[in-house]
Amino acid sequence: MIVADWRQLTIERGRLRAEGKKLVFTNGCFDLLHPGHIQSLEAARALGDALVVAINTDRSVRANKGAGRPVINQEERAELLDALEAVDYITFFDEPTPRDLIAALVPDVLVKGADWGEGEVVGEREVVAAGGRVVRIPLAAGYSTTNLINRARELRRA
Repeated sequence: MIVADWRQLTIERGRLRAEGKKLVFTNGCFDLLHPGHIQSLEAARALGDALVVAINTDRSVRANKGAGRPVINQEERAELLDALEAVDYITFFDEPTPRDLIAALVPDVLVKGADWGEGEVVGEREVVAAGGRVVRIPLAAGYSTTNLINRARELRRA
C-alpha cells in the first residue's frame, strides 16, 4: 500500500498500536533496487508486524546524492518496493532526513544498515525515548547502488 500522505500513515499507526502490533520503520533512496535492499527489507520486516519504508523524494535524492540521481523516479521506486512482500506501507519524505516523520509515527523498531554508528541514526533519540529500539542490519556484501551506477558508466565507455 503506497501512502503518500504521512498524516494518513499516522492514523494507520494508531490502528496497529491499538491491535498491539509492532511497527518497523526504515528509509532510504532505494534507487536501483538490488538484492542487498531486498535482504535488508526482509530482515527489517521480520522484526515486527508491519514495515513502513520511507523513500526520499526525487528532489531529496538530488540534494543528498548529486546531479544525475535518482536514476529511477520516486513513483517507480515506490512501485518496485510495493511489489515486495516484506513492505507493508510506503511513504515519501522531501526533507534531508525523515526525522519529523519518525517523530510523528514513533515506530517500535527503527532499522538502518550496520554502517550507521551509535547515535548516528536519524530518529534514534525519539524512538528510544518512546520505549522503542534501533536495529542496525548487516549490509549484504558486494551491493551498492553507487557502485552499480559507476559500473554501468564504465561499461558504457568501453
